[in-house]
Amino acid sequence: MEKKVVIINEKGLHVRSVGEFVSKTKDFKSKVEIQFNDKIVNGKSVMMVMTLGAKLGDEIIVRTEGEDAEPALNALVELVENGFGEE
Repeated sequence: MEKKVVIINEKGLHVRSVGEFVSKTKDFKSKVEIQFNDKIVNGKSVMMVMTLGAKLGDEIIVRTEGEDAEPALNALVELVENGFGEE
């Protein structure tokens, strides 16, 4: 399963937002990947997600695979769409 989502938080994928994302992935057993441009990384690795460098307005693809792929995808997309809880 996959869904395109736009980064809406001002600082993009930075340490705090990536930490929130990776922390949320730990709630699920499914494999999680993030694609930005031609690069695909393990969504459960802070270091790998940080290498993407996605900024405000960039579109990423969140991809999940496994027994709880649908709830994982929904939760992760919601987190991104809500700006990782940042003001």
